[in-house]
This record gives sequence, structure tokens and C-alpha cells, in this order.
Amino acid sequence: MSERTERLVVEGGTVVTPEAAFDGGRVVVEGDRIVAVESTERTDGDDRATTDGERDGGPTVRHLDATGEVVLPGLVDLHGDEVERYRFPRSGERVDAATALATADRLALAAGVTTKFDAIAFEDAPEKNRSIEGATELLEAVATGADLVADHRVHARCEVTDPASVAVVGDLVERPAVDIASLMAHAPGRGQFEDETAFASRYADGRGAAADEAARAGAERRAVPETTVRERVADLAEELSAADVLVASHDDADPAAVEHALDHGVDLCEYPVSLAAAGRASERGAATAMGAPNLVRGGSLWGNLDARAAIDAGVVDLLCSDYRPQALLASVFVDTGEPLARRAARVTSEPARVAGLDDRGELAPGARADLVAVDPDPVPTVTRAVVAGREVYRCGR
Repeated sequence: MSERTERLVVEGGTVVTPEAAFDGGRVVVEGDRIVAVESTERTDGDDRATTDGERDGGPTVRHLDATGEVVLPGLVDLHGDEVERYRFPRSGERVDAATALATADRLALAAGVTTKFDAIAFEDAPEKNRSIEGATELLEAVATGADLVADHRVHARCEVTDPASVAVVGDLVERPAVDIASLMAHAPGRGQFEDETAFASRYADGRGAAADEAARAGAERRAVPETTVRERVADLAEELSAADVLVASHDDADPAAVEHALDHGVDLCEYPVSLAAAGRASERGAATAMGAPNLVRGGSLWGNLDARAAIDAGVVDLLCSDYRPQALLASVFVDTGEPLARRAARVTSEPARVAGLDDRGELAPGARADLVAVDPDPVPTVTRAVVAGREVYRCGR
């Protein structure tokens, strides 16, 4: 006798599709795929496991009641830094890479993220608890995928003012585990850092770095000529994009720098710090990503480009969690004057499209069955998470 399949039916909530959001919706899942998305008011009882179909040999049906909730595709986060913080929960304490990644995994699900690109900095900066060795350990943990529930991928961060970082990220083209690489030049007078004071403040923030360490790092990075920075960006972008790695430029302020990056294979303008830079990327057809915390907070923490202003200008394609995964879900419920479906797309279908993941990010027949049910009040909270057709997280009811 053949093994009976299970059908999962999520019903009763506000279902958000690529085109619209409608109440009393139903999403039907078989195996790891969505097979139907319907608009129908539910009339039967509570969340329960049933045996509909057993009489005629059909699949066992399990119902999940999402009444009063919003049903979204699983969120796709192209840039989340928090796994590094979970490795060093307190100054002087370090946990192993697998444990840190498992922590990031469970908390990602609680935040509605079912596809996570873990941003890992490949640089030796002990005062920031970063090392190339530690980054490699995290990469290996993601590649192994042991004890992970969400779909995790690697976003490699390269500090182009650091020759060692440039060299190791260049070598990562041989590693199929790397999906995204972002190229950044964190130095006084560049990008988000107006001067040495701004750099020192940000560099030491929350990491216990001494003022002299921050000053030394700032001086070393500022000493790298702009021509060298641009050469490294060009060489790395061409090499990485040729290896089918999505390449992002990071913290762009100058439209000319955006032009240079796009000319050499960059496809994503990540966290532009000026509207002019974001606008140039948009004009060139590149995707632009802003930080969800920026939108949720109501402005940049460091006085840079306001995400809401960029959205109003029509130059934001997607949002990333940056350092706070909960902000990605909260951003969907920030009233920008746009339909709910458009706001949801910035954290679901758009990042999936940019990353080349054409099997997810939408509640549509044939899509991978990644979805979350969210209680929107008083704070958007994930009550259920389904990954590849399997309910993997539950909170509340």
C-alpha cells in the first residue's frame, strides 16, 4: 500500500498574494509546494488535525486556523549580521559556530524569515570580534546545514580597504556555498562616515573597542587611496559575478561610485547613504536595498538616507534586516501609503527575485511552501511558520 500524503490547509486569515491581500483566504499545500490559493470564508471549527479524504483514499488533511491573522510568504532576508553577535554574546565569551548558527536559525523563524542569507565579515578585526578564521568556521557551518530549519545561505562581506579581506573573498569564488558578496569601504570620509569622530563612534559602539584602536583602524583605512579602492571593487566584482555570485556595493554616497560598481558587475546597491546614489542605481536598473530598521525606526540611526524618503522617491526595491531580524516583519506593517501586497513584496518576492530564487517568495500555486501566519496586533508576531511544507514553528494558539 502506498504511503499516504498529507495536505496542509492554512485558512481563515488575510492572505497576501503578489497582486493583492484578501480576507478569508486559504492556502493549500501538498508536499513542499503550494497547490492552491483561494478566497473562501471558513465555516468549520478550530485548528485541528483531521482525516478528510481517508474514506476515499485521498491525502490526510491538516487545517491551521489563521483567523484574524495575516498569512505571508516566508520572508527572504538577503543581509542579516546577527549570527556574528550570537558567536560573542558578551565581551570575552565565544560560542562555537554551529551553536551560534542554530540560535540565529530559531530566532529567524520567530521573526518570519524562512530564507536567510547570513552576512559574515571576512576580515581580521579583533576589536570587533571578527576574524577570517571565525568567518570561515561560520561559512562551513552554513554549508553543512546541520540542525538548521530555515534555508540558510552565505552573504560574504568584504572590506576592500583590507588586503587580507580582499584576498580571501576573491578565493571564495571556488566555494559554491557563497551566494552573495558585498563590497564595502568603511573608512572616515567615505560612505556613512563623515569624519574620524563618526567612524570612531560607530566602530567602537557596543563592541568594547578602545578609542585608540578605533583611531588606528580609521587611519589605516583612510590611508588607502580612492583609486585603489575602486580598482579592488572592479576586480572583485568582475571575478565574483563571473562565478554567478550576486555582488552588492555597500553604503554608496557618490553616484559616480555607483556607476563604477555597476559597470564592473555589481547588481545590488545596498544601504545607499544618499538619495542621489540610490537614484542612480535605480536609473541603471540595479536593485536597491535599504535597512528595515531604518524604516521601522523612522530614520537612519546615523543620519544617512531615510528609508521612507527613498521609498517615497520610488528607489527602494527590497529591505534587509541588517542587524535586527524582527524589523523585517515589522516593516510590512509600517504604513507607507502603499498596498499591503507591495509592502510585503519588499521582504518576500523582491529579495527572492534579486537572489535568483524563482521558487519562493510568493503565495502562488507551484511555489515552494514557505509561509508564516502573523498576529498583527499589538506587535506583529509570528504564530506559525511553515518551511518547505512542514510546520516548524508555533507560538501562541
